[in-house]
Amino acid sequence: MILHGYWRSGAAYRVRIALGLKGLAYDQVNHDLRTGAQAAAGYTALNTQHLVPTLVADDTVLTQSSAILEWLEETHPAPPLLPADATARAIVRAMVAIIGADTHPLHNLRVLKALASDLNADPIAVQRWAARWIGDGFAALEPLIAQYGNGFAYADTPTLADCFLVPQLYSAERFSLDLTPYPRLVAAGEKARALPAFAAAHPSRQPDADQA
Repeated sequence: MILHGYWRSGAAYRVRIALGLKGLAYDQVNHDLRTGAQAAAGYTALNTQHLVPTLVADDTVLTQSSAILEWLEETHPAPPLLPADATARAIVRAMVAIIGADTHPLHNLRVLKALASDLNADPIAVQRWAARWIGDGFAALEPLIAQYGNGFAYADTPTLADCFLVPQLYSAERFSLDLTPYPRLVAAGEKARALPAFAAAHPSRQPDADQA
C-alpha cells in the first residue's frame, strides 16, 4: 500500500492510525500542502480534488479518509474498528461525522488560506475561527463520550471514532483551544494516544515533518 499524505494533515493522520491499528505495512509519498505540491499533475491524476490522503493498494485508488477507513474495515476486519451491533456502529459513525463532516472541513488549510487571502483575516482572527468550530464539535462530542465511552471514545477498545478524535485534538492544541470543558473527550484522546499505533502516526514522527 502507498499512502499519499502530508505530515500535518488531520485526514491523513486518521488513515495512518487505522493502518497502524490493523498492522498493515505501507509506504508514504508526501505532498507539502503549503507549497501546493498536491496540485502537481502526477498527483491530481490520482486525486481530482487535489487533497490528501489518497491510498493506493495494487490497482485500487481511494480518496476521502472516511471512505478509506471504511474500506480498511471491510477488507481487513481484524482488529475491528466498528462495533458488532448496528446501533453501536451508527453511534460511532455519528461521532466520526461530527469531526469529519462538521468540524474539520471548517479549519483545513485551504479554508484558512481563503480567510487570510479573500477576507483579509489576520492570524489572530484565523486562529479564533478555527478554535470556534473545533469547540463546537467538541461540545457535541463530550456528552456522547460521557454516555458511551469506557476509556475510549466508544466503549473500551479503539474505534473509528478514536481515529478521528486524536487528530482533531492535535488541531485543537495547535489553535490554542481551551480543553477544560471537555474532560471525558480529553481523557479518551489521551488513552488512545498512549497506544503504539496512535503514537507512531503522530505528525511529528512522519518523514516529512518540520524539524524546527
